Amino acid sequence: MGNSIVAPNRRPSYALIAVDSDPTAEIGKVGGSQNVYVRELGLGLARRGCQVDIFTRREHPEQEEIVENSPGCRTIRLTAGPAKFIPRDELFEHLPAFVDAWWLFQLRSGRNYTLIHSNYWLSGWVGLRLKSHLGIPQVHTYHSVGVVKYQSMAKPPAIAVTRHLVETACLTSTDCAISTSPQEVADLRQLISDRGRVRVIPYAINTSHFGSIARTVAREHLKIATDEKLILYVGRFDRRKGIETLIKACATLTKPFRLYLVGGDRTSEEECQERQRIQDLVTELGLEDATVFVGQVAQTELPFYYAAANVCVIPSDYEPFGLVALEAMAAGTPVIASIVGGLKYTVIHRETGMLIPPNEPTALAAAITEVFDDPWQWEAYGQAGRQWVRDNFSAAEIVAEIHSLYQSLTLAESVQSACDTQKLNPSLKLVSRFIE
Repeated sequence: MGNSIVAPNRRPSYALIAVDSDPTAEIGKVGGSQNVYVRELGLGLARRGCQVDIFTRREHPEQEEIVENSPGCRTIRLTAGPAKFIPRDELFEHLPAFVDAWWLFQLRSGRNYTLIHSNYWLSGWVGLRLKSHLGIPQVHTYHSVGVVKYQSMAKPPAIAVTRHLVETACLTSTDCAISTSPQEVADLRQLISDRGRVRVIPYAINTSHFGSIARTVAREHLKIATDEKLILYVGRFDRRKGIETLIKACATLTKPFRLYLVGGDRTSEEECQERQRIQDLVTELGLEDATVFVGQVAQTELPFYYAAANVCVIPSDYEPFGLVALEAMAAGTPVIASIVGGLKYTVIHRETGMLIPPNEPTALAAAITEVFDDPWQWEAYGQAGRQWVRDNFSAAEIVAEIHSLYQSLTLAESVQSACDTQKLNPSLKLVSRFIE
C-alpha cells in the first residue's frame, strides 16, 4: 500500500466539552441556548455515525455519571468542585479538577478521541489543556464574547481579565474557532485578535421538533383561550435580556393581552433576585393579572408555548446569536427582537418579524400593537420565518457542516503526523490543501 494513509475501520470519536452546560438541562437555565447547541450537535453527529461524548460538570450528588442520549451519544458528568450549582463567574477555580476528572474517565474507559470541541471560554481552557497533551485538533465555539458582554455593565466581574486572556488563546491556539454570526467575527477581530482561523456556522434548529404543532392544538394543550392575545418571552432572568423593557412596553398597551414569561433558574441566586425585581415591577405597573411566570419547561413542552403565541419578543440588550428567535420562527410565530448582535442576522426586518432598538419601551409597544392590529400581516411574517429557518438553519445541514470541518482538521492532522514521522513526503501544495 506504499505511503498511503489508511483510515481505521471504526467510528470517529469526538469529545464535546461543555463544563457549564449540561445538555439535558431544562430550558430557562443559565446557558440555555448553549445546552441546546451541544445537545443537537451531539445527537446529529451520532446520527452521522460518529461516537460523541459530551463532558459537563455534575451539579447534584444524585445525578447519574453517564447518560445515554441516543445510540452513539453520551453525556458524561464529571465531579469538579462541590456537586451543586456554581455561577459561571465562580467556576474557573474548579477547572483543574475538571481536567483531572476527564483524564481519569478517559483512562477508565479507554476511549481515544480524534478531536475536541469546546464550548464557551471555560470549556475552552479545558480543551486547550487537553489538546496540549493529546496533540489532537481542537474546535472552539465562543457562544459569547466577554469584552462585548461586559460593555453594558457598570462594573465587570473580577473574572473579566482572565476570561479575556482565555478567549484570546481560544482564537489564536485552537485549530478553528466557530462564530455563530458575522457580528461575532467582527467582535473577535476588533476586540480579541486578528490571528487564528474563524468559521461562521450558525446555531441549528430541529425544525420538526418546533414546527409541527398548530396554534389551536397548542392553546388547547396549555388551556389558553383561542381569542387571547399572547405575548411570549423565553429565556433567563438577566438584566441584559431586557425583560424590564418588555414589562414597561406592555404597561402602555391599550388592548387586552397575556404575557407569558418562560424560563428562570431557581437554583441561581442572581436569577432569583432578577425575577423578584421583575415581579415587583409587574406589581408596580398593575400587570399581575396579565402576566404569567411559567418557570422552566421541558424541551417537550416548549414547542407548545411557541406555537400558542401571537408573537415572541426578544428585547435583549446583548445577544450573541438569538436561538429563541429561530425556535419561534420554526414554530411559525413572528418575532420582535432588538437589533443587536446575532439577532440582526437571524431575524429579517419586515419579512419574518421586526427589529427595534433595545431599551426603548415605546418602540416595542408600537410593534406589539401592530401585531394586534394587523394579524394577517404578522401571520405572513410567521410563515415566512418558518421557511427561512427551514432553508438556512436546519440541524441536519449545520451538523453536516461542522462534521465536515472536523474531518478536514483530523485529516490535516494525520497528514502532518505522517510528515513528522517521515511515513510519507507529500508536496507542500498537498499539505496546504488539507490544512486550508
